[in-house]
Amino acid sequence: MLQTVSDWFWWDRIWLPCNYTWDDLQNSEGNGAVAPSQLYVTIPLAVLFMALRFAFESWRFTFYLGALVGGFAVLYDKPWFYDVWEVWVGYPKQAVLDSQYWYYVMELGFYWSLLFSVASDVRRKDFMVQVIHHLATIFLLNFSWNVKYIRMGTLTLLVHDVSDILLEAAKMCSYADWKRSCDALFILFAVVFVITRLIIFPFWIIYATVVYPLYYCPRFFLYYFFNMIMFVLQFLHIYWAYLIFRMVKKVVSGNMSGDDRSDKEEEDSDGSEDQRLTNGDGKQHILNGQHER
Repeated sequence: MLQTVSDWFWWDRIWLPCNYTWDDLQNSEGNGAVAPSQLYVTIPLAVLFMALRFAFESWRFTFYLGALVGGFAVLYDKPWFYDVWEVWVGYPKQAVLDSQYWYYVMELGFYWSLLFSVASDVRRKDFMVQVIHHLATIFLLNFSWNVKYIRMGTLTLLVHDVSDILLEAAKMCSYADWKRSCDALFILFAVVFVITRLIIFPFWIIYATVVYPLYYCPRFFLYYFFNMIMFVLQFLHIYWAYLIFRMVKKVVSGNMSGDDRSDKEEEDSDGSEDQRLTNGDGKQHILNGQHER
């Protein structure tokens, strides 16, 4: 019975377009095979990332720097980096490169670590938003790997990596009490966030997953499901952009007090903590928070 349920769940017509079968996703040359088991290594890698978190303060800056450099190294010479139409050329008989695999493994391991540690982080009012974001990202990475949306997956990862390194740099300036550098980096982060998350992601990446596939195949189940999760990510981007705009306004006006993401109930229940945050450098408190992608 379990085998029957498994066969039904993984029925080709549910997940794959154009009457393709799972065997079609495996290249005859042997360099296009994909399987869920290839990503199992991301769980122990997540544990390692959690350990690194306690080893040194700037571990996330180091990861984002490595991810950004690695992402450009993986994509700079690929045709789909310059022409998003190319993500579908030859699908599903596309080679899977070692560089793409390790890019996926490192990013997925990182997102698992964020999900595992979110419960122990300072709880803010966007706690559930962070959880939903991590779950959506982990789902998209796993399923884009298994159905070979890998070219699109690498583009999505790079778009998300670009702004995060600026936020981490702003945090480090905040720790060092370099106020002007912190303000400048945060405003630069806000600009890059808008360009990558509110312009490039919806109008290039999502457009390429919603419109371009229809030139090749009729709609199918995964087409709707995958794009639904992509839109969930975009709605989260809009929510975070709203919080970022509020903070930029405070930076520009010089009126920094409190954290726009603070849990209101926690503030009300701890007056002394609220007074400390209000009297202190609000921006530093915000930047010290656990803002995730």
